[in-house]
Amino acid sequence: MTSALLPAAREILATLIAFDTTSRNSNLELIGWVEDYLGHHGVSSTRVVSADASKANLYASVGPDAKGGVILSGHSDVVPIDGQDWDSDPWTVTERDGLLHGRGTCDMKGFIALALAAVPLFKDCAKPVHLAFSYDEEVGCLGAPAMIEEMAAKLPSPALAIIGEPTMMKVISGHKGITVHEVEVLGHEAHSSLTHLGLSANMVAVELMHDLAELARKLWEEADPASPFIPPHATLTIGRMEGGTAANILARRAHFVFDLRCPPEVDPEAVLAPFKAKVAALDSEMRGAFPEAGVTITRLSNAPPMTPAGSAEAEAFVRRLTGDNSPSGVVSYAAEAGQFQQAGFPTVICGPGSIEQAHQPNEYLAVDQFARGADFMERLAEALV
Repeated sequence: MTSALLPAAREILATLIAFDTTSRNSNLELIGWVEDYLGHHGVSSTRVVSADASKANLYASVGPDAKGGVILSGHSDVVPIDGQDWDSDPWTVTERDGLLHGRGTCDMKGFIALALAAVPLFKDCAKPVHLAFSYDEEVGCLGAPAMIEEMAAKLPSPALAIIGEPTMMKVISGHKGITVHEVEVLGHEAHSSLTHLGLSANMVAVELMHDLAELARKLWEEADPASPFIPPHATLTIGRMEGGTAANILARRAHFVFDLRCPPEVDPEAVLAPFKAKVAALDSEMRGAFPEAGVTITRLSNAPPMTPAGSAEAEAFVRRLTGDNSPSGVVSYAAEAGQFQQAGFPTVICGPGSIEQAHQPNEYLAVDQFARGADFMERLAEALV
């Protein structure tokens, strides 16, 4: 089936990809363009801005002011291209061998482009479609909660939320949660030959990172073999670390960032409790030796998991649109779906493309997946008439 939405969706996708919305940047130019696009179609929208006003979420209702509508949600930010070897301009959609290359084509501007292309269809529906586009999903699902809270308070009760992360248009009913922490160590500088006169922040950081590596191994060893997740256990990885200024100076400062991704039945606070207790003990010991020294742990984000609970009707509805009869699936990545569910919306994940292509150099969305996504939007419009 070749959707009539595809030409418009391709044009919108090219526009969205051209905005460099890497999470470290502002997304306001993209948001402004979407506002103008919706306004051209007679649809008003609402910004929910970040604390420093450098970024914004955007939500809009297309169709009547009525209960029972559908939320279509996607994040506007993308991951960096730094250090990646691309064969084409990451900010230009380039088609090669049936694949649409570009940063964010798969994760997840392809879904956003399809939802926007379907706006003219949604305007004629008997129930509304609520569009919800967030910022800073890629750095811990930080932007969406304020928007979700406002939508829950102001929208006439939607029937479900569809989060368009790449699933090959399969219906996903569960994902892991994620919590991200930063550990900062302050030592006392001295000549590296005189270790008794100083305290190396690097040496303390290495000890703590070793503890986390052992914790990651323990989580792997204690994996539930019946878990539907791949990998089945909670995972812990250190994503960034730095410290010190020279080989012959005891490092004054070191810091590292780690993430912990837990299945719904695993409490991240319980997992990290022994580690946090050690951090507190080390902090006290270090301050006793040098008042300016110490170690702190700061939680940067904490996004909940999604479970199938309460979303059976939503899942059945989306399955009817996709024709997906496969067993219920879960994904190991974190997403904003758990945040929508936590706010009381029955929620599923379903979108074009494969997560295996996300975050990669030469990221792509297959043309046939884009077409399947367009067909889905048309069927959704028909179901809401």
